[in-house]
Amino acid sequence: MSGPIAAIVLAGSRPGPDPLLTGTGVSTKALLPIAGQAMLVHVVRALRASAEVGPITILAQNSAELAAVPGLTAFADLHFSESGQGISSSLAAALPPGDEPLLVTTADNVLLTPAMVADFVRGAAESDVAVAMVERDVLLARYPQSQRTWLKFRGGWWSGANLFRLRGRRVLPLLDFWGRIERDRKKGLKIIAAFGPWLLIGALLRLFTIQQGVARAGLRFGLRAKVVPMSEPEACIDADKPADIDLIEAIFAARRQPSIGQPL
Repeated sequence: MSGPIAAIVLAGSRPGPDPLLTGTGVSTKALLPIAGQAMLVHVVRALRASAEVGPITILAQNSAELAAVPGLTAFADLHFSESGQGISSSLAAALPPGDEPLLVTTADNVLLTPAMVADFVRGAAESDVAVAMVERDVLLARYPQSQRTWLKFRGGWWSGANLFRLRGRRVLPLLDFWGRIERDRKKGLKIIAAFGPWLLIGALLRLFTIQQGVARAGLRFGLRAKVVPMSEPEACIDADKPADIDLIEAIFAARRQPSIGQPL
């Protein structure tokens, strides 16, 4: 890699009420406090502490509100931009010119660490599009109580880790395609089926690994696509449900007491 990679944090709100915000008085998920600070602050801190990361842009419908968060004012090279209603269209508008790569994560990826960023950036090198994922045995060995959405392939079951690498504007056709299917993002087989019947059949029959499946899906758009397996199980624990919040709070508490060294 030639230098630090620009990063975007998706911090917008999806249409409709968010059950995580009920009774909290918080206007948007990115500002929901975890371990004493807004989710977004944890994510930006991890990115800013990463030598691999350059300028950071927060993408949200209410970017002015987020820019006023006290915990964010101390971070250098931090920018805010208005997003649209869809993730894919908002990302397409924010892509840098040419083939410059972009690191993408989300405001609810609160357990992100500089070490995870370094592992992903290194593993995603030379790709046009890359996605971080955690294999089920890696997660359940440490957090058997965690409930995730799994993609089942030969050699393992996988869950997404909310870290992506996009290589400039060459990924626009993929983002346009994703915009048509992102409402099914939690339905693994529907996502796979959208790439065509051969990929679906191969996944159902476990004919190939997830790395091979993602590579084949990328070829549909003329892209070099790859999965980056993450060694840290926390990489796929984001804040989607109340149970996730409880687990994340416990993990933060354990991080504050490293000398104990006991699993949760």
